[in-house]
Amino acid sequence: QVHLVESGGGLVQPGGSLRLSCAASGSIINIDAMGWYRQPPGKQRELVARITRGGNTNYADSVKGRFTISRDGAKNTVYLQMNTLKPEDTAVYYCTAIVYAVEYEYWGQGTQVTVSS
Repeated sequence: QVHLVESGGGLVQPGGSLRLSCAASGSIINIDAMGWYRQPPGKQRELVARITRGGNTNYADSVKGRFTISRDGAKNTVYLQMNTLKPEDTAVYYCTAIVYAVEYEYWGQGTQVTVSS
């Protein structure tokens, strides 16, 4: 079992920045990759960014150059630095952890990000 807790969401003006954090606990040694998804109001959930155990990253085209995913192994925490935020970035952001051996993706409870003036 892996337990994920997100933090750092909130209200920010367009052009502003936020940093989301995701703290993992439990069977973290089995985690192969961690990522961030988001679900805008009335839309489907989408992958925002992912980072593998080896440090490889990938991003949705809509956030490339603005968002950066990183991790702190000592703290078992993954971050999503979001810069130059746009109203269309408004969504509930979810942290996930993938364990390939059991083909399972764990989810956090989500944190709201609202970009509005």
